[in-house]
Amino acid sequence: MKIPKLLAPALAGLLLMPLAPAVAGAAETLQWKPCKDIAANWPADDTRSECTSFKVPVDYARPDGRQLDLAVSRIKASGSRTGALLLNPGGPGGSGMIMPAEILKAKIGGIGVHHDLIGFAPRGVSYSDALSCTHDPAQPDPSWPAKERARFVSDQNAKRYQACVAKDPAYVRNLTTANIARDMDRIRQALGEDKISYFGMSWGSALGAEYRTQFDAHVDRMLLDSVMNPVFDLRAMDRDDAAARETLFHDFARWIAGNDRIYRFGRSPAQVAQALLALRATTKNTDQVDALLTGGRATWPESARQLVALRSGAPISVPAAKSSSGFDWTDPNLLSNSDQQDALLCNESTSSRDFETNWRNRIALAKQFPVSGMHGKFDGHCTGWPLPPVKWQFTKGKSQLQLVAHAYETTTPYQWAWDMRARIGGSVLTVLDDEHASFADLPCAAKAVEFFDTGKTSDSVCPGNPIPPAS
Repeated sequence: MKIPKLLAPALAGLLLMPLAPAVAGAAETLQWKPCKDIAANWPADDTRSECTSFKVPVDYARPDGRQLDLAVSRIKASGSRTGALLLNPGGPGGSGMIMPAEILKAKIGGIGVHHDLIGFAPRGVSYSDALSCTHDPAQPDPSWPAKERARFVSDQNAKRYQACVAKDPAYVRNLTTANIARDMDRIRQALGEDKISYFGMSWGSALGAEYRTQFDAHVDRMLLDSVMNPVFDLRAMDRDDAAARETLFHDFARWIAGNDRIYRFGRSPAQVAQALLALRATTKNTDQVDALLTGGRATWPESARQLVALRSGAPISVPAAKSSSGFDWTDPNLLSNSDQQDALLCNESTSSRDFETNWRNRIALAKQFPVSGMHGKFDGHCTGWPLPPVKWQFTKGKSQLQLVAHAYETTTPYQWAWDMRARIGGSVLTVLDDEHASFADLPCAAKAVEFFDTGKTSDSVCPGNPIPPAS
């Protein structure tokens, strides 16, 4: 899922200057203008990005009915142009409008030599008729038992969901991956392209799989990084994430054992794991300690120092997660729309919507994975969502497909890429890191440039960023 830190509220910016709607399929009618001149909050120093918008159906079953504005951005190829390459950063709820500019700053930027880079705001996000629902800021009493705090949040979400759907049911029920894929094909038509290429990360990999399922004949080349599971089940997502994080904890213990001269928690992984769990049992703030125990490899030296401080009775803090995506995720044009994210998750997930069932699942997961099991983000998220789920139905295609999987990742665990490959095909390039969607700014991103330029896929292995030295 997005992705990289795509959980902040969306900036509901709108195009400042109305653009005449284009007719899909007529490339010459798209009225491109500098984004900095017409798009709210656009970086003033971005002189290459162009923006436009055109109309697409809210409901593709009623193509002549209600329409929405779909916002699109572009940076033209810097060399001899061979095609257009659409981009999506994940989420769901993430906007890809500034992705072309961000891509060019990363090591994968060479894909912009022969391709026009095309960003877009998916329906319900920022410039594309952003979904906006009312949020109750009330928080549960921290003294309540964990189950009652969870029930408070669940009931609060259910009320918000019901009000949000009731506000515009026709729009909300059409916020689906399948419809966003159909919007992508309208972009293809509006650009006047017979085929498009695509680069998607995290949830954007599911969007790519959906587009390829519906429109394989219009795919040139597609690369999907940090790949989603082809079955969208929030309970399974939490289970697989917890399993990966528990493995990461034991990998961390092994690393600490190898640096016993510095940290003094034990010389074997088993000794270190036992010592860390004993230390965890001495503190009331187990959430904070668990964050240290399951942090990414880039934070291991700092996390180990914090655990040493905890052992001595000193106050501790959790080091900030580090991202190697190469993108500035603090840019407001990359922030996620949490309401659209909720709609996508809940319109399509097959997991239970009953609080008691979800709580039993959480307790069972905590027994199976004592460090990570209670920290699931998704199971129970859709309790109270009033619309029935629409399942993903991905199928194999013939177009060229490259999957990228991260061997130690927790957000989209490694096995998911292989499960997706079994469902839709393609080659799997393995990155030896645990960083979500980091491929674009690693040296092996050169393989992506080669893939989009020549169609050459890879089933090889490439290194990620090394673990910082112990200190």
